[in-house]
Amino acid sequence: MSGLMQIGEVVERVGYSFRTIRYYDEMGLVSPTQRTPGGFRLYTEMDVYRLLVLKRMKPLDFSLDEMRELLSVLDALDGRIPSATPREELFAKLDEFRQAADARVEKLRERLMMAEEFAQRLRDEARGRHDGGSPAPEPPVRESV
Repeated sequence: MSGLMQIGEVVERVGYSFRTIRYYDEMGLVSPTQRTPGGFRLYTEMDVYRLLVLKRMKPLDFSLDEMRELLSVLDALDGRIPSATPREELFAKLDEFRQAADARVEKLRERLMMAEEFAQRLRDEARGRHDGGSPAPEPPVRESV
């Protein structure tokens, strides 16, 4: 059984909970490559890779269907599943996912910047009040793009 990992090792490597890994199995996203006669899930490095792909998609709010689709594209490009789709179309689909990821990352950056400004505002407010001063003036509001 060299190269095969039980779910506990996968949990440690990926940083997902047992429950999340089982959920992705139930949803057909990442199923264990094998099972022991006792029913324990056994995973390969490729299964771990697939879970890491999902983990990177999660903060960008990709849906389960989108996750499933990207994994299928990657599997087809790597030859793990047969595909009648021409490679050019698979690469085009992969590029669509890249563009969507880039756009979502940009939105996250904007949200993070707003959150950082808010946190700074709270620090300034606390410092001003602690020093006996009045509240800091309200900064101009930036419109989100």
